[in-house]
Amino acid sequence: MIKLGFYVLGAVLLLACGGDHTSSGTPSTASSETPLAKTKTAQNPTNPARQLALYLNKLQFYNGQRASQFEAHHYCSTLSEDLTQCVIFDGAGTNAKLMGVEYVISERLFKTLPDDEKKLWHSYRYDVKSGMLVAPGLSPKAEHNLMSALVTQYGKTWQLWHTDQDPTLPFGGPALVMDFTRDGQIDPSLLQTRDRRLNVSSAEKRQLRSDILGRPPVSGADAWQNGPRIQLPALTRRNYPHLQKDTLR
Repeated sequence: MIKLGFYVLGAVLLLACGGDHTSSGTPSTASSETPLAKTKTAQNPTNPARQLALYLNKLQFYNGQRASQFEAHHYCSTLSEDLTQCVIFDGAGTNAKLMGVEYVISERLFKTLPDDEKKLWHSYRYDVKSGMLVAPGLSPKAEHNLMSALVTQYGKTWQLWHTDQDPTLPFGGPALVMDFTRDGQIDPSLLQTRDRRLNVSSAEKRQLRSDILGRPPVSGADAWQNGPRIQLPALTRRNYPHLQKDTLR
């Protein structure tokens, strides 16, 4: 297996890549004069935040509601050959909101999971093969090598702040998020908008990655395709239409 850590060490963290905050929310009013900002500057934090050196960009959706799609900006660090952790923002600008986390594991580790745990994970095969998953800032060769490593990986994503629904505060509970598995599932206008802003072509990347074969996803992953949607029970009375019954499966 190709070690993801090698590519994380060589990645460039481009916080300004892709322009400003991509959600429709109002930017934070925090400034350099606030006590929190002053403390942050005085501390000059090092680890673990500085280890989030790999930037990945892709589209995802709320499990059980494929119509509710969104762009996710992942900043990742490798903990071991089998495990990578990512924090997810709704943009790549200075006012982007932290909206979730994703854990990415190797196929070897995924195969060891209990069946009920596998249902919470999605495969990376289509992300890579479709050209939709990109790593802005990496050279074409480095990105290709990274995708060759990711194509057999599996991710578990929890959305903690539904910034597309509540841009002001993180109301409600966490939601399980999934990835796409075949053509025709992604909103083409959302993908085109993302591609234009990042100055990338998913179609071209798809062609360039035709030599990345991968293997069919291991049984148990992408359970949303064949079984009932999995979400946590509602923790508040707040209504979230984007987490209701899927009509597109």
